Amino acid sequence: MEEQDNIIVLKTFGSTIEANIAKTKLDAYGIPCFLTEENLANLYPIQNPRFSVRLHIFEIDKVRAQEVLNEVVQLPDEEPIQCPCCRSVNIETGYSRKPVSVILSLFFSLFFVLFPPKTISRCRDCNREF
Repeated sequence: MEEQDNIIVLKTFGSTIEANIAKTKLDAYGIPCFLTEENLANLYPIQNPRFSVRLHIFEIDKVRAQEVLNEVVQLPDEEPIQCPCCRSVNIETGYSRKPVSVILSLFFSLFFVLFPPKTISRCRDCNREF
């Protein structure tokens, strides 16, 4: 077997979510890879090294794959949320304090578990909910 045909374990993960994120990132960069032990890790979610998810790659791609996984993605800075009324950026996120909204949220959460209360933004300066 040639060196490029050797398959190695690049990294092990405690959860399938972390492993799939790494696999997706490598796939996006064109590095062939696959995961093993996913089902066992899902069946036994306790942090047990025997049931960790393993990420496999070709040995020839090891250096490039490590660079891709260690790369930090910089997201563009988002503009702060502004109040539509007073243009203040002193905003908090939470649940509505209006009595009608509180009563409806309690009703729906008691009888319809599928509809959790909706989160809103509230201006701390003018107390407007949006």
